[in-house]
Amino acid sequence: MTKQLSNYVNRDLSWIEFNRRVLQEAQDPNNPLLERAKFLAIVTSNLDEFMSVRVAGIQMQMRAGLTKTDFTGYTPPGLWKRLIKRTAHMVNEQYRSYREVFRGLSREGIFIRSIDELNMTQTKAVSDYFHEIVFPVLTPMAVDQSRPFPLVHTKELYLSVLLSEEGDPAEEEPYFAIVQVPSILPRFVPVPGRTNSKKTEFVLLEDLIEKFIDTLFNGYIPFAVSPFRLTRDADINLNEEDADDLLEEIEKELRRRRWGIPVRLEVAKGMHPYALERLMEELEIEDNLFEIEGPLDLGFLMKFVAALPGYDSLRYEKMEPVYPREFDDTDDMFEVIRQRDVLMYHPYESFEAVNDFVTQAAYDPDVLAIKMTLYRVSGQSALVQALAKAAESGKQVTVVVELKARFDEERNIAWARQLEKAGCHVVYGLVGLKTHAKILLVVRREQGTLRRYVHVGTGNYNDNTATLYTDIGLFTSHPTIGGDASALFNEVTGYSSPYEWKAFGVAPTDLKEKLYRLIDREIQNAKAGKPAKIIAKMNSLSNQDMIDKLYEASQAGVKIVLIVRGVCCLRPGVAGRSENIKVISIVDRFLEHARIMYFHNGGEEEVYLSSADWMTRNLTRRIELMCPVFDATLCQILIKMLQLNINDNVKARELQPSGAYELVAAGEDQPFRSQFEAKMITSWKGRA
Repeated sequence: MTKQLSNYVNRDLSWIEFNRRVLQEAQDPNNPLLERAKFLAIVTSNLDEFMSVRVAGIQMQMRAGLTKTDFTGYTPPGLWKRLIKRTAHMVNEQYRSYREVFRGLSREGIFIRSIDELNMTQTKAVSDYFHEIVFPVLTPMAVDQSRPFPLVHTKELYLSVLLSEEGDPAEEEPYFAIVQVPSILPRFVPVPGRTNSKKTEFVLLEDLIEKFIDTLFNGYIPFAVSPFRLTRDADINLNEEDADDLLEEIEKELRRRRWGIPVRLEVAKGMHPYALERLMEELEIEDNLFEIEGPLDLGFLMKFVAALPGYDSLRYEKMEPVYPREFDDTDDMFEVIRQRDVLMYHPYESFEAVNDFVTQAAYDPDVLAIKMTLYRVSGQSALVQALAKAAESGKQVTVVVELKARFDEERNIAWARQLEKAGCHVVYGLVGLKTHAKILLVVRREQGTLRRYVHVGTGNYNDNTATLYTDIGLFTSHPTIGGDASALFNEVTGYSSPYEWKAFGVAPTDLKEKLYRLIDREIQNAKAGKPAKIIAKMNSLSNQDMIDKLYEASQAGVKIVLIVRGVCCLRPGVAGRSENIKVISIVDRFLEHARIMYFHNGGEEEVYLSSADWMTRNLTRRIELMCPVFDATLCQILIKMLQLNINDNVKARELQPSGAYELVAAGEDQPFRSQFEAKMITSWKGRA
């Protein structure tokens, strides 16, 4: 008898399916070899975060003895077993792909060698490198009665070392030590070329240390050396209401993260049984053990690929973002935005336009105030420099910095201190709510009145990710949007009674209700026999209420297409519940990151940009923003963007009722790869 499927796909199992789609890009022989290597690195970094946050949370529930099922029908122990089994299978696939990719790279003359494969000249060169550069950085850490087991840092690479003294009997318990592989040094060490050879060769740093490990333990004999890596619980738990200084509290929590509870142990396959037993005992790891056949932490491949000179034939064709043509022939961006709204599509269009806008505002004597949100900022942010300059020149500059942006906390603390030092008003948002909205407001004095200029986006104000993620930005001077923007900053930075938003939908107060109203309007149109359609593009869909509302719309006859890159808990294509819903996911060269919502509205089409995914945290525990696009021409361009994704038959995968994803087959149609066709957007804008 077939087990009846739950109405929902489990969030964490859906995430496993997403990371499998990333892995499939590493396995795709049509992708260039070095790009496939980068996808292997992305699989690793994704899995690291998943383990340190989601799996750590499930472990915590199990330790607390929780056995209650979630809305998808899973208990913590039941979910744990499935996640570990599927993750182990994925990791095995990942390393098979790693070996396949490097077989291909070897045919192109790129090798990661073992030390034993080097000739005498090469061995001498890496030996010199070890003794001159590596050896002084290493610290052997013995473990015995007088020296307790040292702190093992999360996601760092270590070597376990078993040693004996000459003459020790075979049954004598070995000495045990660990050595951290220094992350400050490159993981891959270039090897000088062989005579008359064009090969590019490297050895891994851990292999080099292992080769000369005896230099760290004079008088002892190392007889078993093996790499290992630990992942700890990385979630930050704050009691914000009792925190006198939020910045100081987060700094304390970051220090505590180093001692987070162990979640996963990765070891090289074939590790000596005594060393493995000792590690599992000391680190209190019972069953989340991964024995790896290959180099631990393939995240190093991202830097490895970036450091390789040349080999353009093994990479994607270079794509230079174009400067938005609306701003091409002007030195006054304010004049352009006064006349018309401007839409930007990253990474096809350059983020430099945002930097230039803030820089112009910083130096413009008629600009009185600049206000913006910062969630994830790049290491060398031109925006931060411009904001600091504006404050130093006497302008009112207010920056809402989200200190709790996971894994970017330290960088954001540094930016916050720099901005405060320059004279900016730095605000850390509201208690218990992350500020995830992406909005910039400039107030300018013009002909005796004040005009507001606004930029809203689907992505962070980060010039690095703007070259890697697909995101939308909108510049506008529409007075209704400007009024809402001012009200939003007043709510975040001061005391303000609930505001009746004229254009925005804002979480956690009314975004969910606004989405309900928009969906209900389509439901009423469908029931009245009118065309009714919704297209929603986002990163994740996991909120049960939103899923149920979409099921209701499907049952009423509304045609729904969901473009969801990552987690999707909705189960489409089920008769009587979701047969009118189609879900596709696109994983390709760029990370699909834009959130765009389309509603047919009886032919009076409406399009919205948003910072929010349809997840519980976005709708109830974050300050999020959804903004309408009022310009009819720009609405049509956004609809065309959505249609590009819907037409994809190369990288699109469709979610099946089972929870699995299948590639959309081109069939007799011409292959259509949406990210490669998206360059057309700039020409559409030119004709607008």
